[in-house]
Parts: sequence; C-alpha cells; structure tokens
Amino acid sequence: MIALRGIYVIWLRELIRFVREPARIVGMVAQPLLYLILVGNGLAHGFQFRGAGSVNYLAFMFPGIVAMSVLFTSVFSAMSIVWDREFGFLKEVLVSPVPRAAIAIGKALGGTTVAVAQGAVILILSPLVGIALEPGRYLAMLGVLALLALALNGLGILVASRMESMQGFQVVMNFLVMPLFFLSGALYPLRGMPGWLAALMQIDPVTYGVDALRHLVYFRSALLATITQFSLAEDLAVTLGTAALLLVVSTVAFNRTRSA
Repeated sequence: MIALRGIYVIWLRELIRFVREPARIVGMVAQPLLYLILVGNGLAHGFQFRGAGSVNYLAFMFPGIVAMSVLFTSVFSAMSIVWDREFGFLKEVLVSPVPRAAIAIGKALGGTTVAVAQGAVILILSPLVGIALEPGRYLAMLGVLALLALALNGLGILVASRMESMQGFQVVMNFLVMPLFFLSGALYPLRGMPGWLAALMQIDPVTYGVDALRHLVYFRSALLATITQFSLAEDLAVTLGTAALLLVVSTVAFNRTRSA
C-alpha cells in the first residue's frame, strides 16, 4: 500500500506541476505544429517518394510529428529528478518509507500521462493534413503513444539518475534526442537509405513507434506497404519490449541514485 500510494502521489505531483505551467502547455502544442507547418510544407514541395505514387507528404510526416512531441516531452520530464536533487526535495523523498522503485515508476507514469495528453491534442488536429481518424483508430494511436512515452520516460530517468546538474542533463539529452528523432523515419522512409543509415534507423526504438502510428493512419490503404517498414505486430512487440526493458533498467539505476 505504501508503494502504491507513493506511485500515485508522485504521478499526481507531475500532473499538477504540468497544469500549473500554462506556457509549457502552449509550447507543447505549438512546437510540433511549427515543425509540421514550416518544415513539412517546405519539404513537401521538394520531396517525392520513389515508387509511392501520389503520397501526401504532410500526412506521411504527421505520425512522426506526433511521435516527436511525445519524444521531447517524455525525455525532458525526467529533468525534474535533477531539479529535485539540486533543491533538496529528492533527499526528503528518498528518506521516506516509499520504495525508490515506486518513486521511479511514479515519475515514469506521470511523464507518460503528460506526453500522451500532448499527443492526444495533436491527433485532434489531424484533419488539417487530410487525415480522418475514427474513434477506434484514435484510441489505438493513444495506446501506441503510451508505450512509446513509457519507453522514453525510462530513458530519461536512466540518464537523470546519473546526472548531478541541470546543465549536464540537458547536454546529454540533446545529444540523444536529435538522433532519435532524425533516425526514426519521421521525416523520410527507411527504404532507399544507405545501408549504414538503415541499420541505425532499425536500432532506433522510436522508429517502431512511428511505424506503428503510420500503420494506423494508413489502415486498409493501398499505400500501406509503401509507407510502413515493418508489420504492426513487430512494431508493437519492439516498442513494448523496449518500454519494459528501459523501465526496469531505469528503476535499478534510480535505486542506486544519490540524493545530493
């Protein structure tokens, strides 16, 4: 009961901190929309899929933009661990009867909830790029986003558990986030890439989350085989496995963290 209560309190604290920052709420929606409007429209006029016929590039890019918003929100939500360490709150939490594993899980679930809420808002805007999502597909995409967000929150907690300063955390995460995004296939398909680049894209866990979202966007479409890289079952298995692995590893790392 102590562990469950600790998970709930940490989860609720993450949500309250998010709700109390209106600028953060506006920014979380504005940033992916700017990517979609500026970058998407720019590339759409000079980019054409080979052998894919008339593919709407904005519609192709939309799942990647949704995944990007979840990526940035998830990994940087773990910044609160470093922040709490610097201001002494983490020390108070670590000496409480709440197991450290419960604290890490609460952090991961809180960050996942915030990231999925952001993704839900952006998915509502899908008609702007010519995508009509039925309620079933919308909920299925939220499920994929939850798995992806849980995996990325685990990555953020893993890094934050070893960092002593905000500056160090930001440097490391910026080094990780951009390759994760650009290698995910959000902006360009894996097919046709050079061998070394295709290999890097295949070991990027975000690739499988983006691909699963495209499966749901192009469900029963004749373009499905051209737009997607793997089967939906493979995408879900890899994303679920990555989420479980990173959650376990990050929990172990957090158990060994120092309060100050």
